[in-house]
Amino acid sequence: MESKRQQKFARLLQKELAEVFQRDVPHLLNGAYISISTVRTSPDLGVVKVYLSLLLAKDPKAVVDNVRENTKAIRHALAQRIKSQVRVIPELNFFLDDSAEYAAKMDKIISDLDIPAAPAEDENNDGIPDNDFTRGESDEDEEELK
Repeated sequence: MESKRQQKFARLLQKELAEVFQRDVPHLLNGAYISISTVRTSPDLGVVKVYLSLLLAKDPKAVVDNVRENTKAIRHALAQRIKSQVRVIPELNFFLDDSAEYAAKMDKIISDLDIPAAPAEDENNDGIPDNDFTRGESDEDEEELK
């Protein structure tokens, strides 16, 4: 679990990196729109994992590889923005966030399942199947037994 300091630092980096990608280095993105979905920081705030979600990208892996190759320029642009707020500019590690694709894949798998309907064994429409032996006997049934 991240400390409050790590969470605050991660929010700052997420906001500033989004600005860097939009304004300072859009030429690295090849027309793709980048959204920074998650930022994870190490306890010493020296290493950061940045998860990128890409829209309108023909080849997302190529865009992320291009971003990784230009990490030095991105880190420099980030440093120009946050140099008065932090002591050390962290090392940036970029990863492709495929959680949206994974969720869509799982949703498709679940929707493609063929689940048969439950058999109708409830003759008296009380919501409990008549062959359910776990339900208790009612007072009427006890009177009939006497």
